[in-house]
Amino acid sequence: MAELADLPAVELVAAYRAGEASPVEAVESVLARVARVEPKVCALYALDPDGARAAARESEQRWRRGEPAGPLDGIPVTLKENIATRGTPVPLGTAATELIPAREDAPAAARLRESGAVLFAKTTMPDYGMLSSGASSFHHLSRNPWDLTRTPGGSSAGAGAAAAAGYGPLHVGTDIGGSIRLPAGWCGVVGLKPSFGRIPVDPPYPGRVVGPMTRAVADAALLASVLSAPDVRDHTSLPPADLDWGDLDRPVRGLRIALLLDHRVGLPVEPVVTAAVTAAAQLLESAGAVVEPVDAFLSREMLDGMDRFWRFRSFTDISALPPERRAKVLPGIAQWATSARDFTAADIFHGFSQMDAISVAANRVVRDFDYVLSPVAPIPAFPAEQAYPTDDPMRPLEHIAFTLPYNMSGQPAVSVNCGWTPDGLPIGLQIAGRRFDDVGVLRLARAYEGLRGPQRPWPTP
Repeated sequence: MAELADLPAVELVAAYRAGEASPVEAVESVLARVARVEPKVCALYALDPDGARAAARESEQRWRRGEPAGPLDGIPVTLKENIATRGTPVPLGTAATELIPAREDAPAAARLRESGAVLFAKTTMPDYGMLSSGASSFHHLSRNPWDLTRTPGGSSAGAGAAAAAGYGPLHVGTDIGGSIRLPAGWCGVVGLKPSFGRIPVDPPYPGRVVGPMTRAVADAALLASVLSAPDVRDHTSLPPADLDWGDLDRPVRGLRIALLLDHRVGLPVEPVVTAAVTAAAQLLESAGAVVEPVDAFLSREMLDGMDRFWRFRSFTDISALPPERRAKVLPGIAQWATSARDFTAADIFHGFSQMDAISVAANRVVRDFDYVLSPVAPIPAFPAEQAYPTDDPMRPLEHIAFTLPYNMSGQPAVSVNCGWTPDGLPIGLQIAGRRFDDVGVLRLARAYEGLRGPQRPWPTP
């Protein structure tokens, strides 16, 4: 058997059931991996080995009795640090936050504990989740396991790095403009941004979702099946639905798939990215899907409008801090936010209105198609020390033209690895679908996963 830290969750559960492995052994394997790799990758916050071992022993006893608590009993899991866990401070990636222990578990943490999962650590993020990198004024700089000189992406930086480095099979991130899919793409893992409201969030906010980050599509579906259970704290959540998350093996023949290779907004798409996504589309076409190119639907006005709205929102939040805490915010974010000081009400309202404009445009595409293929990002992972791919805090959104629309539209979208740069960096393929078709995008990702064939060996930093 492979090292337990590297086994998919679906295989670990089968091994527990058959008595071939135990949660205690799995957790010890993960903790050993963390001890070897974490000094280089810096993906974790609030590592709790003693608590993990105790939870694993309790899970082991349940499995021996044949009474697992749920589908994830004994599976090692991490949570992004902005997802509250009882008794642990939530720094939001910034040294400006007061470290007050959370009073209760957020919905995702509560569902995982109910299922018997072993929450052994939180994962890092940049200040307020407002960067697509691992730069933070609170955490150590997180790095990409495939190349330690590169960023893992963000804002679910630690989750992406932990998944690629083999800190167990299941990781949970958050996404409001690409914060699951970007690190998933740059770290070569699977990242699902579910339909808005599918997985309860506390506190909810327009476009914000919680979702799985895993090495395989089947694990993402398994994790989503647990996370999507209802929670009354999220007044924006969808009604409970009995989705068949385990039914992933469906043919692609006859599916109508749109291929979007360039939004012509923001950073230009690098040729190696275009080639990898085009090759993925051709694989699906060879399996019987009908693939047709479509034109860009995101405009400069839309992207700039979201920039202005988020800039002013951040300015409002940071301005409310006492001066001594405000001074601790990462300088680039402070510069970006402060530049909104002179925005007019009309500027801010116009920016806010772009949420709806983007939603209309994105949902229009899937009137005629079942799914949309695109790059996750126009570029591969950039240098770890850069907070921004542009290296310019006043141009922070130039790389999210492909991911942002589906946060605003509420549509599900998943990232899955589709290739490599000449120097061995992963390239992400994004598959987006109609609203509420979360299982459908996972089915197509699973089909592509099979057509793609075996991955390269996972990195060993």
